[in-house]
Amino acid sequence: MLVHIKEIVKEAERNHYAVGAFNIHNLESVLGVAQAAMRANSPAIIQVSEGAIKYMGLKPITHIVATVAKNIATRVPIALHLDHGKSFDAVFECIKAGFSSVHIDASDMPLDENINLTKSVVEIAHGKNVWVQGEVGAILGGHGQVKGVLENIPVAKVAEVIQFVKETGVDTIAAAIGTAHGVFENEDIRLDLLREIKQKTKIPFVLHGGSGVDEEKIKNAVKYGVNIINIGTEIKLAFTDTLKKTCAENPDETDPRNLLYPTIKAVEDAVYHQMCLFGSSGRCNTVKVET
Repeated sequence: MLVHIKEIVKEAERNHYAVGAFNIHNLESVLGVAQAAMRANSPAIIQVSEGAIKYMGLKPITHIVATVAKNIATRVPIALHLDHGKSFDAVFECIKAGFSSVHIDASDMPLDENINLTKSVVEIAHGKNVWVQGEVGAILGGHGQVKGVLENIPVAKVAEVIQFVKETGVDTIAAAIGTAHGVFENEDIRLDLLREIKQKTKIPFVLHGGSGVDEEKIKNAVKYGVNIINIGTEIKLAFTDTLKKTCAENPDETDPRNLLYPTIKAVEDAVYHQMCLFGSSGRCNTVKVET
């Protein structure tokens, strides 16, 4: 069922677990996330990037996610979220399309410009009952990148995060605390920084770059107050590795459905594993949803 993200996140806060926010790219990945949520009895956030919107189209994405949530994920709550919206226009279109949460990422701008742009989004979004995620400290890398070591992974300044949250009124905050988009050997989670941000902002924290991070570090981050964990690269790898293998093993196959079908299960398995790791599995019987 499609619900407002606030119902999922508030329940995760109350019960001290994290919810996965999974980047999708096509119908198969949407089905994989939905089937994993049903299998794990877990809430899930389905999120799309501007690149996914350009590829699939905003209206098709909105309708596909709503239809799958209604007809496949029948017993679990699913929320639709925009990940890393870079412009006011892109974010506004998703608000109009019915997303319950949007991420305005102006983290590469000077702090005052980041605050001003994010604040303008918050004013519009809150008038439409839409949550806003803001970001402080640009998170490096890119979804799908697997390159060994990433030099000079930045971390956010706590004072700037506090100022940002206070002046913008965002509902959730993403901040650079040692992770990166993609899978890199030297990613870390600065638990001291996470704890201080949580204590001083008192709003849900979103961990970006969750793919490939040591599982014990993920578990500790959840204990220290991470409420949402973004997963993108692991879904891409599960999908593409399976598709390549299937195509190699079936060179004469001409029906794309037969080649694509195994990717659904591959995504499902990857997402299911993350739901168990984050502590969201088996939680749906406690979720009170607002459709």
